[in-house]
Parts: sequence; structure tokens; C-alpha cells
Amino acid sequence: MAIWAIADLHLSFGVVDKPMNVFGQNWDNYEEKIKANWLEKIKPEDIVILAGDFSWGMYLAQTKPDFDYLTKLPGKKVMIKGNHDYWWETLSKMNKFKKENNYENIEFIHNTCVVVDDVAICGTRGWELGTEELDEEQDKKVYAREIERLRRSLELGKNASKRIVVTHYNVGVYDEYIQLLKEYGVKLCIFGHLHGKVDKAKLDFEKEGIHFLCTACDQIDFNPIKIS
Repeated sequence: MAIWAIADLHLSFGVVDKPMNVFGQNWDNYEEKIKANWLEKIKPEDIVILAGDFSWGMYLAQTKPDFDYLTKLPGKKVMIKGNHDYWWETLSKMNKFKKENNYENIEFIHNTCVVVDDVAICGTRGWELGTEELDEEQDKKVYAREIERLRRSLELGKNASKRIVVTHYNVGVYDEYIQLLKEYGVKLCIFGHLHGKVDKAKLDFEKEGIHFLCTACDQIDFNPIKIS
């Protein structure tokens, strides 16, 4: 079994007018690029971590064509919420949707963790301070809430021999997150969210013994990368 990662698929088979090539021509036919690379690399027994922004659907029902695409690809998929995953619901509603559509190879991390072969995959969306989406007080509340969600996930996975953390935002720029990851012995944190031309130093870096790695699909050439 191998563990792979990719983020920001931004699928839109169930909605229209969501072209991703506004970020560059490399996004042309990206769904086929992802599929071809995925089929070449990933085996049914492998794990694939998706670090948010999976679908442009606004509601679960609109995501069905996107999940149909995903579930037909090999491997068990472990997903967290991204800032554009407006379809994301309570865990019970998402699991009901999964069961109704026989999406047996998909798991959601939502105040939970997924343990496979004594490796705990823990995570949460995270938050980015100062984006002007919220006023200062609300901004800090969401930031603190996401830290507590990650702590809850890590606590659930504390008995595993190894913990991998997945967030959507790059939390490696915040001391509170770094100290939390250190507390639980995390050595790898993968994230997404960053598109287009970004300084490589912000995509792949080490801080206080923790490797932070961006897996946004355009940053990894729409090619899942092996992380374990």
C-alpha cells in the first residue's frame, strides 16, 4: 500500500461556467490529465488524500457527477473540506449520500481521522488570517475553531505509530499550528489552495522539523504525488 496526495481538483461535471483555465492553459482538459496520471500510478489498495476544493457543486446533489468520476478511479480516497467546497455537509449527511450512491472507496475527515495500517490521516480545512472575508473578531474565532478541530482529529489518531496531517490552507505560517503538530509528533503536513505562479519556497518547505508540502493539482502538474 502506498499513500498519495493531490488537492484542488475543482471538478464541475455537475455545474457550468467554472473554467479553471483562467489560471493558465495548463488547466485545459485537466480532468483527463488527472485521470491518465492517476490510472498510471495508483493501485486499488493505495490511499489517495485529497486536500480540499474537490467540487464546484453548491449542494451534494450537484456533486454526484464529480463523485462518479472520482469513485471509478482506483484507491481509497480520504477527503477534507476546502474553502470552495460549499457542498460540504454534516458527516452524517455526507455518509448517507455516500451510502446511497455506493461510494465505498471514499472517506471524509470531519472532526475525525482515518487510520490505515497504523498510519493516522488527520486534518481539517484550517484558516488563513486577514483575508478580509470576515471581520477581525470572526476571523480569529474561525482560526481558533479550526485549530481545535485539528487537535480533535490528532487526538483520535494519537495511538497510531505515524500521523500525517492534511489541511487546505497552508498552516505552516502560523506558530499555533506548528506547535500543535509538534505536540503530536507530526512530520508531514500536506495542503492545497495555492494556484498559478507561487514562489516554490511557499509550496515545499520545512519548519521546526515538519515538512509542509503543497499538493494543489496545478502545482504538481495534475499528477498525484507519493508521500508514503
